[in-house]
Amino acid sequence: MIEITFLGTGSMQPTKIRNHSAILLSYHAENILMDCGEGTQRQMRIAGIKPAKITRILVSHWHGDHVFGLPGLLSTMGADKPDKKVQIYGPIGTKKYLEFMVKSFAGKDIIDYEVHEMGTGIMAETEDFILEAQALKHSTPCIGFSFIEKDRRRMDVAKTTKLGLQGPVLGQLQQGKDVEVKGKKIKAVDVTYLVPGKKVSYIADTVPCGGADALAKDADLLISEGTHLDEIKEKTEKFMHLTVKQAALIASENNAKKLIITHLSQRYKSPLEVAEEARTYFPNSVVAEDFMKVKVE
Repeated sequence: MIEITFLGTGSMQPTKIRNHSAILLSYHAENILMDCGEGTQRQMRIAGIKPAKITRILVSHWHGDHVFGLPGLLSTMGADKPDKKVQIYGPIGTKKYLEFMVKSFAGKDIIDYEVHEMGTGIMAETEDFILEAQALKHSTPCIGFSFIEKDRRRMDVAKTTKLGLQGPVLGQLQQGKDVEVKGKKIKAVDVTYLVPGKKVSYIADTVPCGGADALAKDADLLISEGTHLDEIKEKTEKFMHLTVKQAALIASENNAKKLIITHLSQRYKSPLEVAEEARTYFPNSVVAEDFMKVKVE
């Protein structure tokens, strides 16, 4: 099961109810932080999430509302888990920016980290999932992310029980391997079934582009910025952001199953009008709130 925790859902300026951008994706032992705006580690404390549990940090771009929380978080993680190394992924320039950031203060207990600079392509792969990046179009180098769970096999309990299968052979069958039991060959495809993996994507600051479409394509959950309503589209385009309507159309045109709008301008005091515009173009839309949790299973 994939669990998403929204730690910050505002845009350039935080408000009383919306912190700067930060989203945590949890999957088994992995805790993947997507962006780290100012105050993120305090949001984590409120949500009951220990910073030391973060395994990877994905930086969409280096505007302050997406990264000002990094120094404090890395310090806390180093104090809590000094023997751990965290993997950090970001666009071209990430190594330089992070080096400047760490050198700008009397750093203490900074956790060991490894930086991976990305354009478009696979960032990381494990037995269970793939992390992909897509280039977006913003006023500074920017990437969006897809977490793609790999397909997995489940046992057909009725069939395995009928055949009297038990013990280690069940694990082999679940791995897709055929086995032989008492001289009889059992094919994995006959006693297991395939469960398609889920895709969760995050579109950070951008204008409509091919990268945004690729992230949204067949996503089970699409998290996308929607900074303004379409009535001030000219202003939104000037600063190279998506309107709520544009985010909804990206979801609709690319067969996404669910859309969550985030990165809202401080001008919107209530999420209702944002939700109304999104649902006009993509009915299964929700507006993110700080500390909201969503499960994808």
